[in-house]
Amino acid sequence: MPSTKDVTSTQPRRHTLTMTDRQQVATRLLASSAKKSYDPNVEIDWAAPVPTHLFGLTPEWSTLYGTAMWDEMSLEQQVTLTKHEVASISGTGIWFEMILMQMLVRDMYGRDASAPHFQFALTEIADECRHSVMFARASEKFGCPAYRPNRPMIALGRIFAATASGAVAYGGTLFAEEILDVMQREFMKDERVQPVTRTVSKIHVLEEARHIRFAREEAVRRVEHLNKVQRARVRVLLAGAAYAVATNLVGPQVYAAAGLDVKRAVAAAKANEHYQAKLRQGASKTMEFLTDLDLIGGPSRLALRRAHLL
Repeated sequence: MPSTKDVTSTQPRRHTLTMTDRQQVATRLLASSAKKSYDPNVEIDWAAPVPTHLFGLTPEWSTLYGTAMWDEMSLEQQVTLTKHEVASISGTGIWFEMILMQMLVRDMYGRDASAPHFQFALTEIADECRHSVMFARASEKFGCPAYRPNRPMIALGRIFAATASGAVAYGGTLFAEEILDVMQREFMKDERVQPVTRTVSKIHVLEEARHIRFAREEAVRRVEHLNKVQRARVRVLLAGAAYAVATNLVGPQVYAAAGLDVKRAVAAAKANEHYQAKLRQGASKTMEFLTDLDLIGGPSRLALRRAHLL
């Protein structure tokens, strides 16, 4: 039987989401991890040549797809750009996964190590370590530099990693994980895309499904006793995290790598309604989930709109 502190309250709730037993969920996730986990060193053929005609990511996810600038580019430039874009996305993924690992370690510190919940959190940290190395090797395979957010954003990320907790930590995690999940589900099925990207995406999608379930469960649990002031604070911090993720997926350096006019490319990407729609598509599940938890609203909507997530 679930313990009384882990089951859904019998009182009316503002949202329709149910809270399941924490340890039962963790037990199922641990079983899934034991059955379906992957070693990128084995699963990916790192020695295989890189086809010159295949894109780094699904072209429709390029920041310039749908613009006049994209149409002006040669196929070679388009391929080069998408390789660098996926490398930039990977760099942002590494940045956020390192933040997530720190938040998980802090959240588990001092807890009961015999509990399945604790053990799955450490399993997730191990997964994220492998994913970060996998992303780094894939970028290196394409001959791309180690892209990362700018210094101010890295500094803000350091503060977020050291202070975020509860609904902020787990809700913020969902923005990063679910946007990546949506785009990578397209990458892994797209035969126009590099084999390395497709295999990396498949591994990440399959293993991140468990992480997303874990984060959603914890987000539901952590909002139960928030008062109005606390809820307003969480909304603002979540919107800030979402803005940081969405606006740092692709850095401006990628345009120079493809031989493009960086200033013009940045302007085209910022005005690209097709890419904005793709971002909203990627964030839609998280937005719906957090809306159900009453964690979207008020002034935070402005930041979400500016990040093209609303």
